[in-house]
Amino acid sequence: MELCLTSRLTCPVCGHAETLTMPTDVCQWCYECPVCKTRLTPKPGDCCVFCSFGSVCCPPIQAARAKGEAGD
Repeated sequence: MELCLTSRLTCPVCGHAETLTMPTDVCQWCYECPVCKTRLTPKPGDCCVFCSFGSVCCPPIQAARAKGEAGD
């Protein structure tokens, strides 16, 4: 399975969205919206901002799901 390395991250406060390249070896814990300056952190139970606010979950979770491991 090929991992998707881009995700459309959307700020839940102002709605600003941008496509970002995700790191492949770590989860991104925080992100500051460039428009409203809100600091996003993962929702409870999520490992990173891409899993909480992105169109695609992060590569480590994609890889875990491809292997049939939990990662939800």
